[in-house]
Amino acid sequence: MKLGELAARLGAELRGDPDLEITGVKGIEEAGPTEITFVANPKYGGLARKTKAAAVLVEPGFPDIQPATLRIKNPYFAFSRALGFFYQPPVYAPQIHSTAVIDPSAQIGAGAHIGAYVVIGKGVRIGDHATLLPHVVIYQDVQAGSHLFVHAHAVIREGCILGDHVTLENGVIVGADGFGFAKNDLGQWEKIPQSGPVRIGNRVDVQANACIDRATVGATEVGDGSKVDNLVQIGHGSRVGRDTLVCAQTGLAGSSIIGNNVILAGQAGVAGHCSVGDGVILTAQSAVSHNVPAGKMISGSPGFDNRLWLRAVTIFQRLPEMLKRLDRVEKKLAAQTPASENQVLVPASEEERGDSA
Repeated sequence: MKLGELAARLGAELRGDPDLEITGVKGIEEAGPTEITFVANPKYGGLARKTKAAAVLVEPGFPDIQPATLRIKNPYFAFSRALGFFYQPPVYAPQIHSTAVIDPSAQIGAGAHIGAYVVIGKGVRIGDHATLLPHVVIYQDVQAGSHLFVHAHAVIREGCILGDHVTLENGVIVGADGFGFAKNDLGQWEKIPQSGPVRIGNRVDVQANACIDRATVGATEVGDGSKVDNLVQIGHGSRVGRDTLVCAQTGLAGSSIIGNNVILAGQAGVAGHCSVGDGVILTAQSAVSHNVPAGKMISGSPGFDNRLWLRAVTIFQRLPEMLKRLDRVEKKLAAQTPASENQVLVPASEEERGDSA
């Protein structure tokens, strides 16, 4: 593809030779003379001047550099679109594999690809253009919209409801029993029935080996446009809002309420029955056991305001130096104090008291 054509398809302003042949897209340090790259963070601006790429996707106000530039408001999103021009994932033709086991009562829309050893239970309803890859298991009474894409070995449990354009990566479990147990009169843990389904909205992506548990009562919900990363645990009865990112190894305890446009960075944690407001960011490895108002950035465990946390971390790193300084001050003060003032009165022992008598 010519660079000029690529710029036109992206809607970007081109500064450079429109006849350059572009063969692919790569990172800024790996890209070669027939590939494009991008800069979305100003701290990587220096790499743009050194890159061997044919062209760089940048923001409109980016300084001129030797490689050609494609200037656009959101270079990172443009980069993702450009990837789609050069790389296309496998396409699965409509068919039902002979080894698939589909209950006669199941309803599957037009254009479906059902792979080897897929199992679909009774009462299942799936919209048009579904793709179910090998060893997918769908329990009874599941409902899913159009363009469902489920990768190998994912499982959707009974009664769960999925919207349109939902993607489940390998090993995802939607609707496994929530972790609910109660002690009986003998002090033994007994399982609480998990009666509520999982409801997933439209355009939701759930990455590999994530688990979204069904609810004790009510439902566990993930809103439209949200993205759930690898190895995430969403506990029973939790609610995740719209366009929220739940990053790798994050855990939501039961009945957590997460707002819209929230970012829960890697290994973040939210205690049960806590609410996290719209637009909140929990930085990596943060944990909260209290409600968080909208718009806050929280860090640390236990989590608190990010700006205060940054100051606290700076002080924490200085503690060894501060301890040494304090020790030197104490020794200096001790040296300046008269010996009589340093004497400590020790109570006389019984033997000493007897001698005096």
